[in-house]
Amino acid sequence: MIAQRVPSIMPPPTTDEALEILSVQSIAAADLASNNVTFGARPVRSPHHTISDVGLLGGGTIPGPGEVSLAHHGVLFLDELPEFKRSALEVLRQPLEDGAVTISRSAGKITLPCSFMLVAAMNPCPCGYLGDAQHTCRCTPTQVQRYRSRISGPLLDRIDLHVEAPAVSVSELRHAAPGESSAIMRNRIITARSRQHQRFGTGAITCNARMGHREVRQVCAIDRELGDLLERAMSQLSLSARAYDRILKVARTIADLAGAESIAAPHLLEAIQYRSLDRGNAL
Repeated sequence: MIAQRVPSIMPPPTTDEALEILSVQSIAAADLASNNVTFGARPVRSPHHTISDVGLLGGGTIPGPGEVSLAHHGVLFLDELPEFKRSALEVLRQPLEDGAVTISRSAGKITLPCSFMLVAAMNPCPCGYLGDAQHTCRCTPTQVQRYRSRISGPLLDRIDLHVEAPAVSVSELRHAAPGESSAIMRNRIITARSRQHQRFGTGAITCNARMGHREVRQVCAIDRELGDLLERAMSQLSLSARAYDRILKVARTIADLAGAESIAAPHLLEAIQYRSLDRGNAL
């Protein structure tokens, strides 16, 4: 449900982004017609877990775009993430890092853009009841570890937010107070994205997620106290150097959403808590 609503809170694509979306989609003309892609709409792709490496990354006898490129400037949703083939998941690592994929075949070599938002869902364990107050989990710790190990550490490093979504009771569904609407969320996100556009100017970087190591040091500067806090968290959670930069990017985005000029302790702590799945620390 969350994945279906992510596009409704994303800011509309700029004119340049919309043209890039149509350019990639037009390469797969049949796919363009079947999915009713329209100018000004962000694509949402949801491939089945049986998809091949070529279907996900792109390729074929005549190189063409895969799901990662067809989701350019949009959302790529992978449901039941551990059920995907390990090789298919591993090919996502470089596109997530670079925002582009190069396909080489005897017929030619092409480079396609693939700057997308990856949204993935998985159960906490094979039976799905780990941590559920209403049902007893039937899985052993070894089975849970084996299930989660299908997702490699390097891939988890590249996923910024790990959010647990516990089961909601019928009583909570009946008596839940109205939440914040997607329209309000979207306006706040548009404001934060405008702040980022002003920060980066007209260069290649358009949002916090695309910052490199140098930009992170400049834009996400924190004082010594927060630096010590982050260092302790990195040590206790056994996080990687890649996770360090990603925590700072997320903290900067949280600060932007709050309208803050600099990263404060609440922003950093919230960003740290989203690394729960790294290296199996959630077990």
